[in-house]
Amino acid sequence: MQAPPGCPPGLEYLTQLDQILVHQQVDLLEVLTGFDTENKYQIKNALGQQVLSFSAQVFFAAEESDPSIRSLCGSSRSFIMHVVDNANQEVIRVHRPLQLCAGCCWFADLISHCAHTVRVEAPPGQTIGYVRQRGSKWEPHFDILDASFEPMLKIRGPGCMFNEICCSDIDFQLMSYDESRQIGKISKQWAGIVKELATNADNFGITFPMDLDVKVKATLLGALFLIDFMFFENSTQEPNNSGVPLGPYY
Repeated sequence: MQAPPGCPPGLEYLTQLDQILVHQQVDLLEVLTGFDTENKYQIKNALGQQVLSFSAQVFFAAEESDPSIRSLCGSSRSFIMHVVDNANQEVIRVHRPLQLCAGCCWFADLISHCAHTVRVEAPPGQTIGYVRQRGSKWEPHFDILDASFEPMLKIRGPGCMFNEICCSDIDFQLMSYDESRQIGKISKQWAGIVKELATNADNFGITFPMDLDVKVKATLLGALFLIDFMFFENSTQEPNNSGVPLGPYY
């Protein structure tokens, strides 16, 4: 496959997609002990097949984080997410810094260190974009920025953040930056009451225009990981390990 101009190596297949599915793997140690383990995700196409590149490679994401930080900070923890193909070649890297005051959506615009952020690299070492929490009164909002911090898109979340209450998919709308039109969405998919209450392993989907810049598509993966950690990492409606309540207060 001929790589489009400006396409980071290993992301050629993403240029052909307008939807991807992300399935978090169930960790039996976490289920049995309640101890936070490093998250792992399978990334698939709309048919449920693992996303293949031009050389039949698959995408798989694995978290790298410090056990003590996971224990102390829970879902607010810093991490590096490594996205690799089936040859174990890393094609995307997502960095989330530790920001102890981050959380409340009211302060995200007022104090830079109080906004949740991730930085996305493709290939590793080359920044292609950022995801930054934006201040709001209630619903979660995020900006999708390019490598120069220029705004590209916005994400507008819903008011209800609990599958256990909503009993349905939870959609984060992907908007043009002027918010005049919706061009896609990131969805936390309803898995059924038993699974929602018993495990943190979540299923997500992302839809976007086929012709969206592949760097922005990769940055949206970073947005998905951030949304998962902020709102869905804990399976119950209780404060996370850092003492910050989950749900629409973010």
